Amino acid sequence: MPNRLSQIIEKREDALLSDWLKLQTQTVGSGKERISEAELRINAHDFVQALRQGLAHGKIDDIGQSAWSGMRDVLSNLSRQRASQGFSSSETAKFIFSFKTVLFRELNEAYKGEAAAAAEDVIAASDLLDRLGLFVIEEYQKTREAVIVRQQQEMLELSTPVVELWAGILALPLIGTLDSARTQVVMQNLLEAIVAREADLAIIDITGVPTVDTLVAQHLLKTVAAARLMGAECIISGIRPQIAQTIIHLGVDLGSVLTKANLADALRVALRKKNLTVAKV
Repeated sequence: MPNRLSQIIEKREDALLSDWLKLQTQTVGSGKERISEAELRINAHDFVQALRQGLAHGKIDDIGQSAWSGMRDVLSNLSRQRASQGFSSSETAKFIFSFKTVLFRELNEAYKGEAAAAAEDVIAASDLLDRLGLFVIEEYQKTREAVIVRQQQEMLELSTPVVELWAGILALPLIGTLDSARTQVVMQNLLEAIVAREADLAIIDITGVPTVDTLVAQHLLKTVAAARLMGAECIISGIRPQIAQTIIHLGVDLGSVLTKANLADALRVALRKKNLTVAKV
């Protein structure tokens, strides 16, 4: 039966592609400006070729076989392409599901007078296209998740800049919540900056951190410890009265870390450690 489908598709390929392309143009709707007719034609042609290959050499109920590897590649590329063009997962899946209309029409034409055989192939083809449609949705979601993870990583890196205040003195202003993922980025950026700029003093300013709990305090201590291993001393600034009370209440020991109320005080301490001073001209 898969071979019969493959033969019908091969024999009626031109008509299938022509009718499907017209239907695709209508299905895309408001997305016409995001994808050209040439791209639609290439997508449709690649899909039909991969479909024929899979039907000719693989099982129709198992698209995980090597015979369907070409189809999986086509659909993975399609999902990435449509995701980057701004199409939704449902709009992307319609690419597959819309093929049912033109394929069933050709099957009914090919099986005139053979209702039972036509019904069998229509059901099998429908199940196959449903599986391919679900595969497209899964690939689309993977693509979107990868994009979101990458954007989150970029935002984390942008939100943790390391600034050189003076030769050998770095400042790391933190704004927002400090969680495990962000701590890792903070630590990595700070350590890289210490090495790149040969710094031996780093000011971690938490003025923009809304709350400090036990977990946040532990993250700060880990960052300070990592910097020490690289030969740099850390000063934590931005210790507001509320934060000081919270740290004492939680019983977190910051005794081994130099702390200051604001960034200006921390910079004065750092300059003194460098045997430097700022004077009015």
